[in-house]
Amino acid sequence: MPYVAIVGRPNVGKSTLFNYLVGQRISIVEDTPGVTRDRIYADVEWTGHTFTMVDTGGIDTVSEDVLLKQMRHQAEIAIEEADLVLFLVDGRSGVTSADQEVARILRNTKKPIILGVNKLDVPALFPHAAEFYKLGLGEPIPMSGGNRINLGDLLDLIVEALPKEQEEPYAEDVIKIAVMGRPNVGKSSLVNTILGENRVIVSDIPGTTRDAIDSLFEKDGHRYVIIDTAGLRKKSKITEDIERFSVVRSLRAVDRSDICLMVIDATEGILEQDKKIIGYAHERGKGLIYVVNKWDLIEKKDDKTADLFKKTLLQEMLFADYAPVIFVSAKTGQRVQKIFELVNLVSKEQNKRIATSALMELINEATLVTPPPQSRGKKLKIRYVTQADVKPPTLIFFVNDPELMHFSYLRFLENRIRQVYTFTGTPLKLVVRQKE
Repeated sequence: MPYVAIVGRPNVGKSTLFNYLVGQRISIVEDTPGVTRDRIYADVEWTGHTFTMVDTGGIDTVSEDVLLKQMRHQAEIAIEEADLVLFLVDGRSGVTSADQEVARILRNTKKPIILGVNKLDVPALFPHAAEFYKLGLGEPIPMSGGNRINLGDLLDLIVEALPKEQEEPYAEDVIKIAVMGRPNVGKSSLVNTILGENRVIVSDIPGTTRDAIDSLFEKDGHRYVIIDTAGLRKKSKITEDIERFSVVRSLRAVDRSDICLMVIDATEGILEQDKKIIGYAHERGKGLIYVVNKWDLIEKKDDKTADLFKKTLLQEMLFADYAPVIFVSAKTGQRVQKIFELVNLVSKEQNKRIATSALMELINEATLVTPPPQSRGKKLKIRYVTQADVKPPTLIFFVNDPELMHFSYLRFLENRIRQVYTFTGTPLKLVVRQKE
């Protein structure tokens, strides 16, 4: 999807606008400049068009405060990665020197730019927007994020200015694989071993792989693309500007993929940052395989070591415990080629379709064994279940009252479905709708 970055100096209302457009309070809203310190991402849909909106910290072009300097870098990187920039200014304050400096930066980007003049809370104030013509960025759009005025027109302009949907560069039968994980877990070495040639630089310095690199190849009659992503690392450890670029590119590589190989260092185990990366792939509905690398470095092993590691891993990752686990060594090549057996399996599971009659029979049996919950004397009734899509498999539950479908019961139904149909390595998208 295209990326739209909201930028501007601190405290012009970027987070308030972002929260309304994405339909939930994702960004923190305070009247203190500098509250939004990192980019925050969310998908926005308008008139059938979907794009990813990026909320940024304000660009402070004067202060040398370390935090504000980092925020400025974050915003500049969001601009670099964006397909369109929404430049927000404060209509009540008029044009400031900081606005002029940000405008100068934007004019040099050669990106489509929409200028939103915010905080004009009543139409009588709209003429104040004319002052911002002097920024040289085209027609200023009067609006109010706080009072939700003129936002429909603003979204129309955004959708109109977005680049047209690009054609997928690979044929439908090509399986796209993103290799992801923290820096220095052996992603590049793994790709090199798979490909049998050094297409990717291998180094012991975390963050060597800056960009996502595509490698198209064939194996045993199947066609694959491996996308070697730059390592995702904790925000506090991102010190180089170029590494900040790699974070966005890594997320985009995951978005482009069908299946994600989550590379985990066997000597360190699962870490909090791994969970965040896995969570992103899970939310995006991507196929998932846990690849435990550097297994050759575990010296004291017996016939139970791998099972114990796998059990611990899946307990840590309960929300994504459907993913298979494989233990490899990119250095020695141990079991690396067996990854493709799992890739082919997960790809098949992603595209699996279950007949409506079979689903209904399964759900009816499940509700007999464990009756649906009830609230205030009203009982949940599941009228109809059908599969609507694949990649990820999407099941729609038509019920008498969606509010009666508790998360825990939906989880129970998912587990029951997996007991029968497995759906190995792929998340299930369960949608609950009301049927009159």
